Amino acid sequence: MSELKMLNSGNKFAHTSVGTLQGFEGKQFVKDIIGSTSCEISFGTLPTGAAVPFYHSHKENEEHYIILSGAGRFQVDDDAFDIAAGSIVRVATHCDRNLKCTSQEPMTYICIQAKEGSLGNYTQSDAEITERENKM
Repeated sequence: MSELKMLNSGNKFAHTSVGTLQGFEGKQFVKDIIGSTSCEISFGTLPTGAAVPFYHSHKENEEHYIILSGAGRFQVDDDAFDIAAGSIVRVATHCDRNLKCTSQEPMTYICIQAKEGSLGNYTQSDAEITERENKM
């Protein structure tokens, strides 16, 4: 299993890494190490033929699965469908979900969990252009 490592942090940021995603194995949650207050993010890998070992639902949080590599099947309640690298699946609250790897290569994915209905301003409506010295 890959180990989550804190690389550096400051008063307004945290920088961590699970290492290279090629060869990543297992499941890694990042909320606690980065101090997230708005969402939970996890990285997961399923080997060929493996599925998450349980179905689950959430009471308050929707989930967004982003498939980075591999392919498989995703099930939400009684609906099952194919997924592959590049697929993004949003799953609402109060429904069962699970995924399975059906490809010859492992399926690696990111799951982002956030409170359903909580997104207010975003992108251009929440951002403001600022002036700052470029130190890169």
